[in-house]
Amino acid sequence: MKAIEPPPAATSHADIDLFDLFHSYWKQKKLIAATTVVAGGVALAYALLAQPVYLASSVLRPAAINELDALNRSEVYKLPPKEALLKVGSALESYDTRLNFFRDHQELFKPLEKDGISLEQSFEIFNRDAIHLTQPDPKKADSLSPFIRLELTYPDTVNGVQILNGFVEYAINNQREQISADLKVIINNRLRELEEKINAARSGYHADKEGKIATLVEADTLQRAKLKDELKALRLQLRTERDDRIAQLNEAISIASSLGIVHPTTPSAMADAAQGSSSSVMRTEITSQSIPLYFMGTKALQAERAALLKRTSDDFTDKKISDIGRQLQLLEVNRQVEMLTKRSNEDLFLKNIEPLRAEVVRLGNLRTDMSHLGLVNIDRKAQTPISPIKPKKAIIVILGLFLGGLLGMGIATARYFQGRRRQSLKSSV
Repeated sequence: MKAIEPPPAATSHADIDLFDLFHSYWKQKKLIAATTVVAGGVALAYALLAQPVYLASSVLRPAAINELDALNRSEVYKLPPKEALLKVGSALESYDTRLNFFRDHQELFKPLEKDGISLEQSFEIFNRDAIHLTQPDPKKADSLSPFIRLELTYPDTVNGVQILNGFVEYAINNQREQISADLKVIINNRLRELEEKINAARSGYHADKEGKIATLVEADTLQRAKLKDELKALRLQLRTERDDRIAQLNEAISIASSLGIVHPTTPSAMADAAQGSSSSVMRTEITSQSIPLYFMGTKALQAERAALLKRTSDDFTDKKISDIGRQLQLLEVNRQVEMLTKRSNEDLFLKNIEPLRAEVVRLGNLRTDMSHLGLVNIDRKAQTPISPIKPKKAIIVILGLFLGGLLGMGIATARYFQGRRRQSLKSSV
């Protein structure tokens, strides 16, 4: 029996004739061309029908020093240009600021509203994907000065330039209002603090004045009491001296009466009278002892005693009493106390408050309206772009043609291998 030989093995796919393959491509050139044209047409249609997306950008740089000079010279609020730029940048990056801008300018975002999506949801998508804020890398010296770049990608149905410029202006105004509010609070706190210091000085002045008045009144009262005591003691002393003098006169009158002395005389004259001496003799008597009072004679002594008994006051006998009276009269009214109590504007007499008052006037004259404060320099405002950033029509068409060509060649290759397989099956039969 003759052995049956197996059919020859099919040609391996590895044994591909490249020339034959390219020849197959040439035969199917219409198919490849048609696929390329169709794909290119689809790409062109997409490029023409796709919604254009534009890019607008704005660049902010630090303001000039003279823009913030008045604010910094106020000695109340310090804001260097770089910090002002950072404040505006923080406002631009703040979600709250963006949301408030959206709520205040909803007419600008109306084109974003779609079916099934609320305007707020559209804003969320817009805020997340469309607004981008960039700053220079401090490690790279790609800019001579710090800056903030704000970019906005938007469809052609939205006025992105107006939104971006309006948002930048809104953020700047928001920071101006915040600075103005902060400045008002700081000034009011300073004024309140200064007023408290002035009130403290005023209270201290009143306490000092009352203490001074009390000290003066107390000193006058004490001096008056001392003078009255001294006057009383002095009058008692004079009364005692008058009584003592009357007692001496009584005693002298008694002695003079017993001696028969009526008129003033001396011991020598009495001796001469007793001896009968001539009255024409004049004697000069020198003695170191005082002559007893009774030698004055009863007539003179009785006259003096009568005068002393009629006396109602001894004040005129001592000059010191008049001095004490004068001092008491001066103490009736203390002119210093009177002037202290009659002060009408006591603030004029407060000490060490002139700088405080000057500061109050200075703070009161400070401007708190920051509506025209130049916080930043808008180096470049957003301008209407010349062309959209996408779709890239040329790239899309080229990519469509390329993919269409690849698709056509793929189809041609598949048909080529399918044809070879059929030929192999026919030859094996």
